Amino acid sequence: MLSRVITGAVVGINGLLMEVEVDIARGLPAFSTVGLPEAAVRESRERVKAAIVNCGYGFPDDRITVNLAPAHIKKEGTGFDLPIAAGILEASGVIPAGAADSCVLVGELALDGRIKPVNGCLPLVLAAKEAGYRGLVAPYDNRREAAVADGIDVYPVRYLAEVVDFLRQTREISPQQPPASECNTRAASEADFSEVAGQAHVKRALEIAAAGAHNVMMIGPPGSGKTMLAKRFAGIVPAMDFSEAIETTKIFSVAGLLAKDQALVTQRPFRAPHHTISDAGLIGGGGIPRPGEVSLAHNGVLFLDELPEFKKSVLEVLRQPLEDRQVTISRASTSLTYPSDFILVTALNPCPCGYYSDPAHECRCSAAQIARYRNRLSGPLLDRIDMHVEVPAVVYSDLVAEGAGEPSAEIRRRVVAARKLQARRFRKTRIRTNAVMNSRHIRQHCVIDAESQQIIKNAADRLGLSARAYHRILKIARTIADLEPSEGIRPPHILEAIGYRSMDRPV
Repeated sequence: MLSRVITGAVVGINGLLMEVEVDIARGLPAFSTVGLPEAAVRESRERVKAAIVNCGYGFPDDRITVNLAPAHIKKEGTGFDLPIAAGILEASGVIPAGAADSCVLVGELALDGRIKPVNGCLPLVLAAKEAGYRGLVAPYDNRREAAVADGIDVYPVRYLAEVVDFLRQTREISPQQPPASECNTRAASEADFSEVAGQAHVKRALEIAAAGAHNVMMIGPPGSGKTMLAKRFAGIVPAMDFSEAIETTKIFSVAGLLAKDQALVTQRPFRAPHHTISDAGLIGGGGIPRPGEVSLAHNGVLFLDELPEFKKSVLEVLRQPLEDRQVTISRASTSLTYPSDFILVTALNPCPCGYYSDPAHECRCSAAQIARYRNRLSGPLLDRIDMHVEVPAVVYSDLVAEGAGEPSAEIRRRVVAARKLQARRFRKTRIRTNAVMNSRHIRQHCVIDAESQQIIKNAADRLGLSARAYHRILKIARTIADLEPSEGIRPPHILEAIGYRSMDRPV
């Protein structure tokens, strides 16, 4: 007999529905899986057979052929176990023919028939919903994640026997209720800017960076608070909306990083990989491509501390995702694109010993050593970092000053107001923030007067600014104007924006 069950696989961060065709024919006992299955899919025959037998159902003593269609796409993962088992039971008459036609099945089987969670359940539910299916049978531990997709019933199951009874219509399973949206909530213990002593101009720079989604680099001696400031940066970025939360959750689901019973990633990601990370760890890759840190930081913040200590090859691969807001990983068998729209925050010392230009400590580095240290960061990479902020050592009077500094909530209020201005400005485009404006939008929204033009011309002659640096100055100035708020860009906005290009100056 022949049966057909619908399931799905994840390609990149998107779900793709697939058919599991099972044919049981007379002949010597055999179990063959075709359709480009990788190792975990081929091994499913052992899990499926043990699960069916241990649940009390007979396993056919015939020739079983399982075809995973479309056959030209490589199949990976363990989510095919449940649909294969359902297909075998339908082809052998245990489940009525056509009982599973209206729903999608996904899940990994344990040897005793338990159904284990799988990665990438949310993309599969969204694909099933888009294809018009009314329901999806999912592992119980994936129930909250799967129920995020409104408009499709998600039936959580723990055992294979539950699925069989459900398809026989002898058991009723209540659909999982969608979780309450929590996109605007924030953790009560979140680190706050009020805890940072002094550094008012750095906080101002980070406020501008958050308001316009600009990449920022902090340069200062050890102990000046660069890491402390970076860890509080995500607290002043506006909360994610529902579409951003869905997009971020899909990436975490595919990567297997969703906590048990977690429905949505409601906080903007803050990723801080160690400087020993590899190219594939940062960008993504592997034999079966997986999202890297730049994709896990999508819609959030990627913090690279001690930037020159990263391998040069690792830093150079950042260029494309910083420019295109996505990363493409190509392999012989496939090419996958992952989103990577993040704010890059970096920190570094001004020299190898860390005390160049620090009045309280003597720098022991020669000019050649400082130049070599700075040259670990290429010009094209620095060009893609909008703001370069100097972070001096904290003076004693700031450390012992009474009264807390401005809290993150107050800074975030101004940032949210500036983001709303940008949303109205770009409402007819796909752009959300000033940082991603292209040349056409810059000409339209960054008009400056003759005095401002002369200021930029003098800076370009003195600093040797590239065309990309010139455009970034205009974008930063536009964000500074939005924070006031000001309809137009004025000379003080341009002067402040130029001040955030310190790495363009000669050492």
